[in-house]
Amino acid sequence: MFIISLNYIKSLEEVDSLLEDHVEYLKEQYRLGNFLASGRKVPRDGGIILARAVSREEIETIITLDPFYRHQIASYEITEFNPTMTADELACLKE
Repeated sequence: MFIISLNYIKSLEEVDSLLEDHVEYLKEQYRLGNFLASGRKVPRDGGIILARAVSREEIETIITLDPFYRHQIASYEITEFNPTMTADELACLKE
């Protein structure tokens, strides 16, 4: 499992100009089963994605499809972790 932390490196106006395309990218990754949760940071200076993939390399490839990545709107930090404890409702996330 991976936590992808996006940090905006451009203005919110530039972020908003690509937001619709970014949301379509997110929807496609959910459809493919790669993303489990996502949302904006508070304050709104980026976002967080909880992702599932075979490898870090696969996550790195998936990120390159994001319009925010392609247009250099955000920087990305990837953290891999193995969930060993969860709330009962999230037991399916344990590896």
